[in-house]
Formats: sequence, structure tokens, C-alpha cells
Amino acid sequence: MILVTGGTGFLGSYIIKELIGKGYSVRAIRRNTSKLPLYISTEIFEKVEWVEADVLDVISLEEAMQDISMVIHSAAIISFDSKEKKQMYKVNIEGTANVVNMALEKNISRLVHVSSVAAIGRSKTGEHISEEKKWQDNKTNTQYAISKYRSEMEVWRAMGEGLNAVIVNPSTVLGYGDWNTSSCRIFKTIYEGFPWYTTGINGFVDIADVARTIVLLMENTISEQRFIISACNWSYQQLFNCIADEFNKKHPHRKATPFLGNIAWRLEKVKTLLTGKKSLLSKESAKVAHSNVYFDNDKLLKVLPGFSFTPLQESIHNACKKYLEAINRVQP
Repeated sequence: MILVTGGTGFLGSYIIKELIGKGYSVRAIRRNTSKLPLYISTEIFEKVEWVEADVLDVISLEEAMQDISMVIHSAAIISFDSKEKKQMYKVNIEGTANVVNMALEKNISRLVHVSSVAAIGRSKTGEHISEEKKWQDNKTNTQYAISKYRSEMEVWRAMGEGLNAVIVNPSTVLGYGDWNTSSCRIFKTIYEGFPWYTTGINGFVDIADVARTIVLLMENTISEQRFIISACNWSYQQLFNCIADEFNKKHPHRKATPFLGNIAWRLEKVKTLLTGKKSLLSKESAKVAHSNVYFDNDKLLKVLPGFSFTPLQESIHNACKKYLEAINRVQP
């Protein structure tokens, strides 16, 4: 029996889909306020043993881990909104500490911790980042990055205490999901005619590839290692243009230089205050969008021979097609 935390989240739901597809028995945690995502077949979720629990509630977590052999810990808050910092730190750091401590107590045979490339840190533009990079405290790190770095420290500490675990560090995950949340908002933002772009470079990867990789590493015997999961490095302009083309929308046409980027995120903040709708652009996301970072996936590909990533253009095409189908279903 495999336990998945964050099972109703974007990545967690795809991990469940991958596990069920491979014939595993799955138990997944959900809060009493969470809803099952509509972008995954109900037939898959019907095969899951759902339990109401919370990574911040040790008692419910203990009950969820009864008779569990392996754990995939994907529960986390991803946010660049300063208002959500306190809760993000609590869930990402304290929640992870609770999970690994309980895994040690219950003698769980293996744990996969879903971290982020953000936890590796950024130090300078144009940098090529591998798993060997050491974290550096500096102004380029977002609050989300700090929370994920500190949550990783809890996992490394538990590994030092005997936990058989591995850490994965996905780059920005793209795919079909709820486009009002997570990185899926990129698609909605471009569909609605977002005018800004930057020439910053980042790593991107298909959601299904991330789920597939996590399960493969769960099945592997390698321990006390971290793996970057990233298909390729694209500029944000290239990404936005590709999505716009698939939606038959106009390319973002305003280049957000660092100076204009500071104006842009402030304008988006005012817009958010007036409409109540969250913007893709914030002070922290603007900072990330201006950096040029290249992520190295060589270590993962050596450990998983025969594995290959879905070409990013194909991933975008497939996701946009599903988003358009969903739009057409709700429109008269």
C-alpha cells in the first residue's frame, strides 16, 4: 500500500493516476475541505482509499500511515504571495517534518519527497544548475524557495536517522489541470491575453513525466540522493508564444525589462485588489522571470536508462487542446 500526501493537488493527482495505472494499492490523504480534481477520471479516484488527514495533524497522519509500505510526500503550498508566507512555511516545513518523523516511527520502507528546483537555489544569471549545487542565502531566493529548502533539510535529517528516502526536484510543471491554481495558471493567463513577457530562461517539464519519474524512483533502490526533473530550458517568451499559438491568441507583446517588470507587477497587484483575481505576476515571480537558469537532467537520465521526456511543444499542444475542450464544454 502506497500513501500519497497532497493527493488532490495537481502533481499528487497525476502521481495517483500513475500508481493506479501500474496496479498499486493507493491510500491518499485529503483534507475535509478539499475536492477531487475534475481533470482526472473518477474511475481512477474510485480505486483509491481516501482518508481525511492533514500533514499538520500528527494524530491523523499516524492513522493514515497504518499498514503503509511506502510514502510519496507531495503535499505543499506553492505561492509567491507574501500574504500566504506564514501558512506556506508551516505546511512545507512543519508538515514535512511530521511526515518524515512518522515514517521513521512506522518503519516505512521508502519515502519519496517532492521538493523543487527552487530548493537548490539561484545565485547568478546564466547559471547551469545540477544536483551538486549548494544552497546560498541571497536575495534571488523566493520565500517559496526558502520553505522548500528548509523542508528538504528535514528529509536529509531523517535520512541521517535511518529513513530510506530520495528527493526529487521538478522544475516548472506544465500540463492539463485546474487553470486557476498552480502553474496551470500560465495557460489561463495567456488565454486571457496577458501582455507581458520576459527573456528570462527557466526549466519546464510535463506533469505526466514528473509523476512517471517519481514512481520509477520509488521503485528504485537508490537512496540519499536528489534528482532534478526537468525536460528542457526555454525562455518565458518562447513558452508564452507557444501557448498563445496553440490557443490562437496574440503573442504577449510588452517586454518586461527589470524596470518595467517592477511597474508591471505593481499594476497587476492593483488589478488583483480591484477584481479579487490572483495574478500570475507578483514581485517574487517577476524576480524569477528575469533570471536565466539552466537545469541539468543528466543524473536522472543515467539512473533511469531508457527514460525520455515528452518534448515540451508536444506537452503544450496536448494541454492546450484539453483546456480548449473544457472551455467548449461549459460554453453554450
